[in-house]
Amino acid sequence: MCSLHVEEEAHLAAMAGNRDRTLTCIELFDICWEDVLIPHMSIYLSLKDLFNLRCCSQTARRFAETALEKRQELHLSGNNTRNIDLGFQVVARCCRRLEVLHLACCKWLTDDLLLPLLTNNKHRLCAVNLNECVNITALSLQPIIVECKDLRILKLSKCQWLTTGAVDALTLHQSKLVEFDISHCGAIGERCLIIFFRKLNKLTVLSLAHTPSVTDQVLIQIGNYCRELEHINLMGCVAISDYGVHALTKSCPRLQSLMVQRCPLVTERVLAPLRGRVHLDRPSMGYNLPASQHHRLFLQV
Repeated sequence: MCSLHVEEEAHLAAMAGNRDRTLTCIELFDICWEDVLIPHMSIYLSLKDLFNLRCCSQTARRFAETALEKRQELHLSGNNTRNIDLGFQVVARCCRRLEVLHLACCKWLTDDLLLPLLTNNKHRLCAVNLNECVNITALSLQPIIVECKDLRILKLSKCQWLTTGAVDALTLHQSKLVEFDISHCGAIGERCLIIFFRKLNKLTVLSLAHTPSVTDQVLIQIGNYCRELEHINLMGCVAISDYGVHALTKSCPRLQSLMVQRCPLVTERVLAPLRGRVHLDRPSMGYNLPASQHHRLFLQV
């Protein structure tokens, strides 16, 4: 019997045992939890609301924890309030159906706090944001990599603990990603990225900003295998040049935006033909070539 039925039946039994109760006196928690309160009321309560409710009574605590069990999204990005780690332990224990998990910039987050939550929700998670979570390690990625078969979005920007070994494991287990962010991850090698992108043929959004191992060869592989790509961030990738950007944009017909600020080897001669059909983060420098010269130019790069 599911925990929701047990909690509700316990409450109803307590009601039946109260002989002083009148038929005209109905309290909030007398209303059917499974059919009414959980699906139609608890969805409008924030995490803060549920924790405040949880403090009111034993019944309110059971209801709040049952609502947490059914919750599908958890948004705590940037929340570094006092004692939040204690509240997170309750969330990790209660939540069982999370699909979306946003924990970016949570400085207090550690492996010991995160792993129980991932273990309880690994079969449903489809979006995980751990950007700038500096106090966890690659150990926390293990259940995400191996067990999250429906994972579509993974964000790991500024996670210096992300290693080549972790990306190799992603290559083996995850091929359905549509959005991937490893900006500012300096420990990943060029060869590792080249192999990784060969499996991501469903990728539509990619951020590689300030990742030093991104080279023209990596861009060529992205162009060859990630044909569905729509948005790519290459800001600060100082090793890429016109040659790699041209190969990428020529192979990705659905490309809508290209971010190449602070890429000194990427010039207007590759960007000019893209203006008007692709959003660029760099203004035109007034350098234009006739269309007939574009092909000849890239043969010379």
